[in-house]
Amino acid sequence: QVHLVESGGGLVQAGGSLRLSCAASGSIFKIEAMGWYRQAQGKQRELVAVATSGGNTNYGDSVKGRFTISRDNAKNTINLQMNSLQPEDTARYYCYLRVGIYDYWGQGTQVTVSS
Repeated sequence: QVHLVESGGGLVQAGGSLRLSCAASGSIFKIEAMGWYRQAQGKQRELVAVATSGGNTNYGDSVKGRFTISRDNAKNTINLQMNSLQPEDTARYYCYLRVGIYDYWGQGTQVTVSS
């Protein structure tokens, strides 16, 4: 069993920054990818950023240049530094983990950006 614990969400004014963290624990034998997705109210879940075991990092178009993902392989953690936040970034952010062929999701952490 795999557990994902997210932290770092909250309320911030437009132009501000937040840092999200996700720690994975449990039966983790080979992480293929780890990252973040988000889902705003009434919208589909979308990619924010994912880092693969091959060293690739993929960002959603709307966050490129503002968000940075970083991974600590030794601690099985993934962080998301979010700068220049805008009201349209308001969403529930979900930690994502792929171990082997299985996908895991965290409970999510709310990020709200006020204008």
